[in-house]
Amino acid sequence: MKVNPVVHFEMPSKDKKRTAEFYAKVFGWTMNQLGAEMGDYLLAGTTETDENNMVKTPGNINGGFFDYKDEDGFRQPHLVIAVDNLEESMKKVEEGGGKLIGKPMDIPGIGKYISFKDTEDNNVGMLQPSPM
Repeated sequence: MKVNPVVHFEMPSKDKKRTAEFYAKVFGWTMNQLGAEMGDYLLAGTTETDENNMVKTPGNINGGFFDYKDEDGFRQPHLVIAVDNLEESMKKVEEGGGKLIGKPMDIPGIGKYISFKDTEDNNVGMLQPSPM
């Protein structure tokens, strides 16, 4: 059985500047604020990456912070699981009792992504990474 690893974490942020300063100061993370075209997402670099932005140390992950909004349903930490085939995994989620949220989207240079709710109403993401 192939294991699909957790490859990214996400947490809500009410104030991105304050969030970036906190995690940089307390944990030494490299924080990178993206623009409006990427939803004002705040990337959190927690481990060294290579020229393809892939982690150098197996088992380590990077993450990010999204806008905290009551209406979006993502007020809790969020994990992203890597899968080999997004379409097949989407079917498995539904067959297993989960519910897909929205449509798959392309994240340039990263891969195809979709969110889903598991059977416990947790928001989880799946990512089919782009080929190297």
